[in-house]
Formats: sequence, structure tokens, C-alpha cells
Amino acid sequence: MKPTHCLLRAAMALVALAAVCATSAVPARATTIQRVVSPGGIEAWLVREPAVPLIAVDFAFVGGSVQDPPGKGGTANLVASLLDEGAGDLDSKAFADALERKAIEMNFSAGRDNLDASLRTLTENREAAFDLLRLALTAPRFDAADVELNRAQILSMLRRQATSPVDIASRRWWETAFAGHPYGRPVSGTPETLRAVTIDDLKNYTHRVLARQNLKVAVVGDIDAETLKPLLDRVFAALPAKPDLRPVANVVPAGLGRQIDVSLDVPQAVVDFGGPGIARKDPDFMAAYLINHILGGGSSDSRLYQEVREKRGLVYSVSNSLIWLDHAAVFLGGTATRADRAGETLGLIEKEIRRFAEQGPSAAELAEAKNHIGSAFALNLDTSTKIASFLVQLQLDDLGIDYFQRRAGLIDAVTLDDAKRVAKRLLDNGMLVTVVGQPEGVASSTTADGQEGLPRPVGPLPGPPATAANSELR
Repeated sequence: MKPTHCLLRAAMALVALAAVCATSAVPARATTIQRVVSPGGIEAWLVREPAVPLIAVDFAFVGGSVQDPPGKGGTANLVASLLDEGAGDLDSKAFADALERKAIEMNFSAGRDNLDASLRTLTENREAAFDLLRLALTAPRFDAADVELNRAQILSMLRRQATSPVDIASRRWWETAFAGHPYGRPVSGTPETLRAVTIDDLKNYTHRVLARQNLKVAVVGDIDAETLKPLLDRVFAALPAKPDLRPVANVVPAGLGRQIDVSLDVPQAVVDFGGPGIARKDPDFMAAYLINHILGGGSSDSRLYQEVREKRGLVYSVSNSLIWLDHAAVFLGGTATRADRAGETLGLIEKEIRRFAEQGPSAAELAEAKNHIGSAFALNLDTSTKIASFLVQLQLDDLGIDYFQRRAGLIDAVTLDDAKRVAKRLLDNGMLVTVVGQPEGVASSTTADGQEGLPRPVGPLPGPPATAANSELR
């Protein structure tokens, strides 16, 4: 996060780079991935595309917000906001000016499991770009004034989220589903935990998490393997060899069958629902991916969209997603509807989910889902930026460098019997539901332990909370 005047100058300077990014198409079907290993042992997956003078670098360190110190949630997120706010001899203004002069784009972000980063540069400026990236990773300044400015910006965002029904529904779902686990903490922290983070905490986090062993790198663009190798060492070789990560337990969502109502004076009721998903390397994953698409995976042909939006006009959108994390798998959905139609909407979604779990998809639905997911994959991987991001995700998911070649076969191998079996496995576990607003006609029941709950699985509702793992494309 940078001061407004720096953002404005940087935005103007990056016009040329953005224009190149927008036209740097790399056909996915023709993609050849090279495994490049530097003299210092840094591995990267490279797709060379010399037609456009742009280099896109994406990388991730396994760690993320699950490595925040106890009681100091938001540490990773604050680190990510500060890594390009001055490094080495360059304070935040000088660092921003250096990026601006060469039209270099550098971004860092924190998720639950990873700290992600990207670099975009014109080929002619690659030396300067890689040098600035090296400084950001190995010599971040964390100057007090920059720390407090970024902390204040995040606190302002948290105050806005505290009154947003979408954010409240998502936060309550995650903190309930993963109570006592790091996944239950907001990535950005809370006002209380964020205020507790010190500069020493930021430095300790970078020393523990930013290491070569937990690093995944992808490079796409106008650079060959021999040129890339020394640049990889220049950027990453000075990092510690191994991270110092705290162990994180595997976990499944809790609170199934429970409904949590949060009263908020807003005209719509926002709903998040979800339960256990299917892990990315589970043999049933591709069948689950197809099932998710048929039910409500974002297509206007999905069952939920047709039943709830098209036929009855109860919602503007309704969808569900598979979310795979390092230590959990989640099936999560969402919607928003008028308060006076909330009961009708929830009942309809519950009915459709239950029917789908019992009967599974039709042969025609499965065939259409296979065709859509197969064709959309290549169409979505249409730029160097998207391909670089996806190559990092493949490495994080440990799917192998040949996944592009194997994916179509994995889809084709899913039979109708597989799809029906996995529909039941995925959807017949019960759901945790959060409802924010003043809904009418939403009947909750009381469980034996006195908690408010729903006795049967409640189907996909809300627009799923944003996450890097909502689709195969990061």
C-alpha cells in the first residue's frame, strides 16, 4: 500500500507496461514448460514467449497467515503490504520512484497458506527489476512511518468490513468452521491483533517464512533459460535455505447443521453456507469439480442459477465453489436476497441441493460440464500473467509439470456413476450456514446442545468469499 500521490504517479508510469500485459497472449495449448534450475539450486518453471517484450514472474512462499504469531493476526498481511515500501538504501519514496522510472510492477499479498508475489517488467528493464525484487525480499526496511501508515490503511479497511454484510457473513463462517485453528482467523487480522504487531514481529516473520526451500517460482515471457538462471540466484540465493514454520494441523469444517443469524439493518439477507470439500489430490477431485460446476459453479446454466435466479428471480446471483487449502478442503457457496424472500430462497436452495445429492447429474449435464471446463481452461490461460500465476499454483498443489497434457484425460475419465457417487459424498454432509441481515421466513431449529441449527443439509447460497482457490486458475 502506497500513499495516494505515489499510486497516481506509478499508475501513469505503468500505462506502457499495462498495454503490453493486455496483449501478451500465450496460447495455452501451445505452451511448453521448461524446468529451470539455477547454479544455486533455485527451481523455476519457464514458458518462453519472445514475441512480446514482457517478463512476468510469479512466486509464492508456503507460510501465509497461518504463520502469524499467536495473538498477532494480520502479521503476514502487513508484511506483504510493506515489502515494496522501501528496501536497502532506498526509502519508500525512492523505491517507488525506482519502480516508476522503469515502469516495473511489483506486488505482494498474503493468503491463508502462502505469501504470494508478482513482478512485471519490460524486457529492456529486467536487470533493474530483478535487482529491486532482490532488495524487497532480502533487505526490507520496515521503517516506522511506513509501518504505521499501512497499519492505519488496513485498520480503516477492517472498520468498513465490520459493517459489510458480505464480510460479516464470511468472517463468521470461517471463525465458526475452524474455531481454534489458524484458518479461523481473518487474514487481515482484527483491529486488536493488528495493533499488537511490532516491527520485530514483521522482521521475524520474513526471516521464518521467506526461504528457498518453500519457494515456488514461475516465469513467462521474453527470456530464455540460460539468461534466467543467474537472475534467479541474484534474487533468491541470499534467502535462508530452510523456513522455520510452525506445524499446522489438518482440519475439517465444524458446525455442520448449524445456522448462525447475525442481525444487521440492511435491505438484503446475505448467506454463506458450506461444509467439507474434496482435497486437490483426492482421486475424486475432478468429479467433484464437475459436480460443483453443474450445481452452481458460476455458469448461467447451473442448477441453482436456473432455479433461483432465472425461474423465480429471487436473487441476482447464486454460486458455489471448491476451495482447497494445505490443511483443509471446503465446499462453499453464497447468495443475497431480499429480506422478505429469504425463507423462500433458502428453502429452494436446500431442496435443490438435497435432490442433487440423492440423484446426481444427468448424462447431458455431465457432458456439458466436461465440454465447458475443458474449453474454458484454455481460453482463460490467454496471457503470460495468467499462465505464470497458474504455474505457481500447479507447483503448490504438486500436480506435476505435465498437468497440461494430463488434464483432458482426467476430465474424460469421470463417468456418470463417478459423478453420482461424488455428488452424494460432497453434498450429503450437512452445512454450516451464516445469515446476515433481517431475514423473514428463515426457520431455524435448536440442536441438543442449545445451538441454533438446521436439521438437514442446507444448499449452496452466497457468492463464495474471495479466495485464491475458487477455481483451477489462481
